[in-house]
Amino acid sequence: MSGAALGLEIVFVFFLALFLLHRYGDFKKQHRLVIIATLLAWYLCFLIVFILPLDVSTTIYNRCKLAVNSSPSESNGSSYVTLAPSKQKCLKPWSYIPSGIMPIFWRVVYWTSQFLTWILLPFMQSYARSGGFSITGKIKTALIENAIYYGTYLLIFGAFLIYVAINPNFNLQWNQLQTIGIAAANTWGLFLLVLLLGYGLVEIPRSHWNGAKRGYLLMKTYFKAAKLMTEKADAEENLEDIMEEVRKVSESIKYNHPLRKCVDTILKKCPTEYQERMGRNMDDYEDFDERQNNYPSEKSLVKLHKQVIHSVQRHRRTQVQWQILLEQAFYLEDVAKNETSATRQFVHTFHSQEPENKIIQYFYTPTVEWYWECLLRPWFYRVLAVVLATFSVIVVWSECTFFSTKPVLSLFAVFIQLAEKTYNYIYIEMACFLTIFFLSICVYSTVFRIRVFNYYYLASHHQTDAYSLLFSGMLFCRLTPPLCLNFLGLTHMDATISHRNTQPTAYTSIMGSLRVLSFIADGFYIYYPMLVVILCIATYFSLGTRCLNLLGFQQFMGDSEMTSDLIDEGKELIRREKRKRQRQEEGESRRREWKERYGNRDDSTRNRVVHTDQKESSFSETTTNRPLSKYTRSNGRTERDRIELLQDAEPLDFNADSVNDDPLDSDLGRYQPGGRYLSMSRSEIFDDV
Repeated sequence: MSGAALGLEIVFVFFLALFLLHRYGDFKKQHRLVIIATLLAWYLCFLIVFILPLDVSTTIYNRCKLAVNSSPSESNGSSYVTLAPSKQKCLKPWSYIPSGIMPIFWRVVYWTSQFLTWILLPFMQSYARSGGFSITGKIKTALIENAIYYGTYLLIFGAFLIYVAINPNFNLQWNQLQTIGIAAANTWGLFLLVLLLGYGLVEIPRSHWNGAKRGYLLMKTYFKAAKLMTEKADAEENLEDIMEEVRKVSESIKYNHPLRKCVDTILKKCPTEYQERMGRNMDDYEDFDERQNNYPSEKSLVKLHKQVIHSVQRHRRTQVQWQILLEQAFYLEDVAKNETSATRQFVHTFHSQEPENKIIQYFYTPTVEWYWECLLRPWFYRVLAVVLATFSVIVVWSECTFFSTKPVLSLFAVFIQLAEKTYNYIYIEMACFLTIFFLSICVYSTVFRIRVFNYYYLASHHQTDAYSLLFSGMLFCRLTPPLCLNFLGLTHMDATISHRNTQPTAYTSIMGSLRVLSFIADGFYIYYPMLVVILCIATYFSLGTRCLNLLGFQQFMGDSEMTSDLIDEGKELIRREKRKRQRQEEGESRRREWKERYGNRDDSTRNRVVHTDQKESSFSETTTNRPLSKYTRSNGRTERDRIELLQDAEPLDFNADSVNDDPLDSDLGRYQPGGRYLSMSRSEIFDDV
């Protein structure tokens, strides 16, 4: 079992990262390199969180062995060995990892994540957003955009390097330079970590508590509907404007223009209906004349290509989110109606559009659904909110007191030290896992919730663009190392915090001694996390939401007049969409009843006229294909064939003399030389209704 736990967690974390990426990304449409890079970044960060408790239990066991094997004279000088246990207590944990594996593992994981977040992912971000038509052009654009980005961090690293060089107490060595780089990265990550943690510690328990309020959720859904409709209309208008520019460019640049390949690439990124509309208005036989027209440059086409990609992605995302929000609003309205149901069976207004699993349908009956949604779920959310709020209070207290070692005030450190005395490794691993898992949820959930206008937005149901996926991978790789160091400080497993001369964890050993930069190790890392108290208070009173509301960004606030207006607007939008769907379902039910009642009669009638329908459809295809065929060009066609084709496509004159008054002498749909169809008989005119 020594390496089994490590192997199982490696496999489990991989599928967890793959599942989350499949929920937010689109494996079919997005580039494979984007998917692989994002998956690797998420996987490494989640892996650090899950493997760190095993490192803690293994370190405690190694300390136990070291204390048992040490001599009494050596034991008296150590603060740890005074608690030296007997050999019977020093049992090997079930998840013990042999020595030498963890340092190599952490070194590979850490430096790979740092390479991703500081070099590869920023470059791929610029590459994904580039509107270039070739790989070389995209790489050039990405290098230019990242020149300032890389230059800024080189300047910061140079400042740290100069500080260490001019200090006479330091001798520059490779290990110290490595520690300076790690300290700079962790300082930046810790600064952002505290901001996100302060928001998540309050918002996660509050969101679960509000999840038990049906009226609150329904009002917030109406508010989201009004905002999303505005964004949806804006996205549609923006797409129309961009498509109009594409149409003008497509009409001005003809088939034999050197930039026509670029225009074709842009057209492939447009929605299908716009491609068909532009294709009908094309005339490929008009040559271009450079002296008469002002053709757009390649640089302007690159900019247009970038705008097309962004506008199409935004339009598709708003359409999908609107349908999801409608389903959510309809379901919450159904819950509000079923709360007063006497039959205690959940009744849906609309049937689910997706096929339900038969196993779930068998166990999750309407009665079970009613008890869960109307009775049990609110209480479950309240209990969960209380538990999460308790964890948040413990985290805030420990963040403010973890630097105190005598006495030990951090509650997480107290729990771990009590378990360390009895060497209950399962308890140690569970306590460490729950602690770091809760911290990760508070931080990572904030990353999934924040939105920076339309540049960064993680949207579920495969609607996240490549830029946002790569940016989330960057944030995860920068936040995870300081998060783990903060967790080790809370539990006093970091020797820098506990001031104990003991064996450090394998994760701490690869970070080096932060004493190289004493003002960071003794100052910033200890006292900066205390700001989480101020951030929690600001989040509890919604100061950030109120500031955004004053700046004109509508936020959901119960005491705001603007919020009430948007709720009323959203309620009307939901009511309108509900009536629309009800009419559609009623029409489908009427057609279904008509087909069940008169289906046999209609089938026999259709069999009688199938021959005449084939004649009419074949002629209609011929007449519609003839005028459109002049817009396509075949390389092997001669000039005489083109002239004959244009002559055949001329409109046919109507000849009244060719009309046969007797409908019995002519076939239905037969085409006459005069250029008209014969009228259908009365007995068959309503056969296809």
